Amino acid sequence: MTLEQECKVKNLWTYVFHKRTTTVSILFLTIIVFLAVLIPHLSPYSDDLNGAVHLEINNQSPSFSHIFGTDSAGRDMFTLTIRGALVSLRVAIGVVLMSVILGVPLGYVAGISGKKVDEIIMRISDAFLAFPPFVLPIVIAIALGGSLNNVMFGIAISWFPWYVRIARAQAIMIRSSDYVLISKSMGASTFHIVKKHILPNSISPVIVQASIDAGYAILTVAGLSFIGLGAQPPSPEWGLLITASRAQFLYHWWVVVFPGLFILFTVLSFNVIGDDLRNFLNPKIERN
Repeated sequence: MTLEQECKVKNLWTYVFHKRTTTVSILFLTIIVFLAVLIPHLSPYSDDLNGAVHLEINNQSPSFSHIFGTDSAGRDMFTLTIRGALVSLRVAIGVVLMSVILGVPLGYVAGISGKKVDEIIMRISDAFLAFPPFVLPIVIAIALGGSLNNVMFGIAISWFPWYVRIARAQAIMIRSSDYVLISKSMGASTFHIVKKHILPNSISPVIVQASIDAGYAILTVAGLSFIGLGAQPPSPEWGLLITASRAQFLYHWWVVVFPGLFILFTVLSFNVIGDDLRNFLNPKIERN
């Protein structure tokens, strides 16, 4: 890491932790990940994660022994909800990684290649963008079978064109810069230019978009799980917890409210972090 990059990283940390909302968001995500990893060892109701049924204590309201109450099968909602964070974060990371891996290289190829290659890649991307965001994941999940992995793949297929557009725009802008033209005149290969110049100078908007999309990925998978196409029992995925208890909502509010609140706060945390990253990396925005 160069001295300039080290200074930028230090400035980023200073800026991020100067923002109280971002600090709270990072702290919230860190705590729920820590608890989600440890909950099978800390909770006395860890068997509930494997589909255990305790009908004698079903639909109990929040109490000292079950602080989030129990569901219709008598499972501890606190244990399930906290463990669901691990599933949801896996979804966020998986969808974003697949979208970036598919989209960014294609965007670079489109940005540095000739008009014909650029046209082909962008028309293919436009074809995927023609589908509404929910339709393609639903079609893929129905075709391959309802599961968390299939839904994640379907969302990534639906979202990767946005990363193609971001990477292409950055590549087009950077390829005409003076330092790239100098590298070309010195005989640098296309791979060298992408690796040393285009990638390091274009990754910032990709990171910002990825941090925002992570929250939307959790929300989208929760919605698809709600209609039975995402996670399958006994997974403690938040959307599945809500749909499994929706019939009891009017009489037992806690079975839906707590997973819903965790979805809300997690998505909000990712959005706050993404917005502050965008503000830091955009020199036109005044930093307070």
